[in-house]
Amino acid sequence: MRHDSSAGRRKGRTPVRRPPMPTPGGSGATPSAPRRSGPSRPSTSPRKRRFRPGTKALMEIRRFQKSTDLLIRKMPFSRLVREVCQGFSITALRWQVVALQALQEATESFLVLLFSDANLCAIHAKRVTIFPRDIQLARRIRGVDCL
Repeated sequence: MRHDSSAGRRKGRTPVRRPPMPTPGGSGATPSAPRRSGPSRPSTSPRKRRFRPGTKALMEIRRFQKSTDLLIRKMPFSRLVREVCQGFSITALRWQVVALQALQEATESFLVLLFSDANLCAIHAKRVTIFPRDIQLARRIRGVDCL
């Protein structure tokens, strides 16, 4: 059986600390600056906060559920709509801003409901990850498979 270096880092075991190294040239009788635990780092830049896995996702979910603003950027959505319209018409169609906003609102509402149905399909399959087959199943149950 092979022993890895990660075997000593199992959960519940505390690491063994080494005693501090004696300072060269000193007998230890002279008072020195108090030692701090951990590596020394400048106090000017605060350390970036690390969240446990899943905490950040839950914070984002709560933030997006509270907000009412659109999640897709306006200009890329506008370019996509104009490109699709170009395929249906020979002449360049012009769009009012409120028409694009209404279309984007309806699109985002459709997508959010589709993802929530797909999430229910994934939960029914005892998973937490949405797969493409969950979205296909949600569309088929809704009767939107011809899109």
